[in-house]
Amino acid sequence: MITAGGRTGCRIGMVNYINTAPIYEVWKETVRRQDWRVHEDAPAALCRMLAAGELDIGVVSSFEYGERPENYRIMDDLSISANGPVGSVFLFSRVPMERLDGGQVLLTNQSKTSAALVRVILEEFGGVRPVYSTGEARTVADQVQAVLAIGDDALRLAREGRYPHRYDLGEIWKRETGLPFVFAVFAVREEYCRNHAEELAEIHREFLRCRTRGREQMYLICSRVAPRIPMDCDDCYAYLRAIEHDLGTEKQLALEKFFGYLIARGEASAAALPLKIHRLPAAT
Repeated sequence: MITAGGRTGCRIGMVNYINTAPIYEVWKETVRRQDWRVHEDAPAALCRMLAAGELDIGVVSSFEYGERPENYRIMDDLSISANGPVGSVFLFSRVPMERLDGGQVLLTNQSKTSAALVRVILEEFGGVRPVYSTGEARTVADQVQAVLAIGDDALRLAREGRYPHRYDLGEIWKRETGLPFVFAVFAVREEYCRNHAEELAEIHREFLRCRTRGREQMYLICSRVAPRIPMDCDDCYAYLRAIEHDLGTEKQLALEKFFGYLIARGEASAAALPLKIHRLPAAT
């Protein structure tokens, strides 16, 4: 975008969960560009802002791309993913999953990706058809048999131990498909790609640099962010080590698999496939 002073700038949306910390904590410390303005929020809020053109780049639920693929490209080699248990996307239940047919399931209003994933897991993999509602995972009514929670809310509920049954959605997806799961992508609006290619390449490289340094400083980062939950620093380290932030070939296949389910269910646009990956230009 162009600021009032005529200078090129960018509006960036960043998820305010600790699963972005290996990238975002480094970004906050080392990126000094005043014209790159970051807005922190939950995934659902960032999706709304990116869709409305209020952001140029956003770390958003992968479902957002599947819903409106004509608006975006996916930044190459960046994601929030898990190759097995993710540790922060759980279906908490009072009864075993197979007994949820016809039961009340509360879906978080913070992420459409996780809500879509739990529907695929329950209906396509488990063969059960619950009754869904949407709301805050922290304010669960007694009549609800299960609740989907993500991010920091899921970490807190897991530590409270209020539910006898806890299902990690990343683990179930891996077991059923043999693939990792991509919970969020770094999406760029099409017009920003077209009009600001050089600046986009700068930002893309900065994200990758922050990710590299974040891996090197993981324990230090954990010591800073663990008190937000709160959780032990070692537990935070184990959790963040299981979160992956790349978007290699296998993760692209996983996205295609997920979107295939959603397209068949009428929940995503057929134009979501093939994926539109925005790659960095070759170094000169």
